[in-house]
Amino acid sequence: MALPIYASPLERVWHKTYLLICAAIFLFLIAPILIVIPLSFNAEPYFTFTEKMLSFDPEGYSLRWYDNLLTHGMQAPDVARDGTWWSDMWNNAQWIRAAKNSAIVGFWSTLLATSLGTLAALGLSRSEMPYRKLITAVLLSPMIVPVIITATGLFFFYSNPCSVLGPLAPEGGCARLTSTYLGVILAHATLGIPFVIITVTATLTSFDKSLSRAAANLGAGPVRTFFKVQLPLITPGVVSGALFAFVTSFDEVVVVLFIGSHEQQTIPRQMWNGIREQISPSILAVATILVIISIALLTVVELLRRRSERLRGLTPQ
Repeated sequence: MALPIYASPLERVWHKTYLLICAAIFLFLIAPILIVIPLSFNAEPYFTFTEKMLSFDPEGYSLRWYDNLLTHGMQAPDVARDGTWWSDMWNNAQWIRAAKNSAIVGFWSTLLATSLGTLAALGLSRSEMPYRKLITAVLLSPMIVPVIITATGLFFFYSNPCSVLGPLAPEGGCARLTSTYLGVILAHATLGIPFVIITVTATLTSFDKSLSRAAANLGAGPVRTFFKVQLPLITPGVVSGALFAFVTSFDEVVVVLFIGSHEQQTIPRQMWNGIREQISPSILAVATILVIISIALLTVVELLRRRSERLRGLTPQ
């Protein structure tokens, strides 16, 4: 925001100092991310800038680590890149398999978290709901409690659900959820639900409840009122919550280490294995791709925020 023309010299000095402080903080936060991007194009297997890179020599830059994402784990990576090569890559490349697992787990966990989180937010937004604060605290606890504690609890529960449920366990026994896609999806949905609840609840605070009462007076039932009246107006909050839930799932590694197996290995776990077993600049290439995806998702969230403000009759900031 620009200073008014009547600002004193001291206020002008403070304004410039304030901008410098903000720029320094922004640079401190963004510098580690910006460094990763050029390092991912390093022609050498190093995590530092080489002399050729610093002198902007084209020979110091390469796409070899991006290509390695496609070929690592293939049975015949050096043959001609025809249909057989692409089939080999799709079925055997480790990074591609991890990307597919991340997409599968992220999609279903986001769908589940968005559905349950939206329903929970609708209930918590009603003032007559009993024990509302207590229920809210319980539902938001996965976001507050350290992930390692949540992952440990999920591991023991998914390993033997019957022992935890006790007399509530079904007579036919309980299925073991560890080392299964279902277990990883449920665990990621557990971590994503709090983000959906927060964003949808924030959107519902500006929702005019008289619209729901008007729909009821016109004969619409609760379900029809939700889909025809409420949902179109709170869609920006629902989509924003879904994006946060997807990012949470896509970025999660601790839960996958506890719940998943080699078959459910996602991109973060593949990166973890790469750092622990064999340090490869391919990790930097993956990190660059994830940064681009994150920027795209944040852009979508900002556009949805502006749309939500316009729907409420506010001027987007």
